[in-house]
Amino acid sequence: MEYSEELVRELKRKAIQVRANILEMIPPGKVGHLGGSSSIADVMAALYFHMMRINRNDPKDPSRDRLIMSKGHAVLVQYACLAELGYFDRSELGKVKTFTGILQGHPDMDKTPGIEAVTGSLGQGLSVSLGVALGLRLDGSKSRVYAILGDGELAEGQIWEAAMAAAVYKASNLTAVIDWNGVQATSTTAETFPIENLVEKWKAFGWNVIEIDGHDMVQVLGALDAAKAYTQGPTAILAHTIKGKCFPFAEGKAKYHNAAMNEEEYKIAWQCIENMKREVEA
Repeated sequence: MEYSEELVRELKRKAIQVRANILEMIPPGKVGHLGGSSSIADVMAALYFHMMRINRNDPKDPSRDRLIMSKGHAVLVQYACLAELGYFDRSELGKVKTFTGILQGHPDMDKTPGIEAVTGSLGQGLSVSLGVALGLRLDGSKSRVYAILGDGELAEGQIWEAAMAAAVYKASNLTAVIDWNGVQATSTTAETFPIENLVEKWKAFGWNVIEIDGHDMVQVLGALDAAKAYTQGPTAILAHTIKGKCFPFAEGKAKYHNAAMNEEEYKIAWQCIENMKREVEA
């Protein structure tokens, strides 16, 4: 499918703003999940600002598509998108992980408009997403469900139980996006808990599988459209990404899975945002 240059450029702008919002939430000295939030920012921008059916005036619109952050520790990227949608005042970005704010360290559907499930214990989000997808199908709804998974999270057995069930029930309204950045909390996934042949594994579990560069907006859009068009069962989008993408000091480093930036790093990060803006407009 062809995508207009303006659409691609606008979604790149949104991805930059999403990363800027992430920086607002974790100023120098504040610990936060920079790495895994920024790695999936391009996919999240494509979903929230183009692909998903969303009512900006009503986060509970029954006809909406649902997005569930199975890798709940990276919820900063979801908050960044929800802020752009206007689901809450931007002042909340400065109150992340405080008792006075509505944006907690992991997704809380009771506190935050636009959050569909409480996640954080890794491995559970795909099961929740499948349940939601099957419920929507029983209701005759055309709404879709998108589950965002981490690659380290795939070590959890519950993921594969849900994967089998989704194929058995031919949940074609379910798309799983795997943030395949190769780095988890303390090291690489290869060193910690290697899971070989991921593409073949998901295919063997009965899923339609699409492998992409998760930072190439055209590829992201193509994969999401292909997933929507596939009606024989669930789709897994295996998105090759870079942990800490766009912030050189953090890229590919386990240290920034969950860490605080110092003043110099924070300054560099904002300069990267400005550089990206100039590149997109060039």
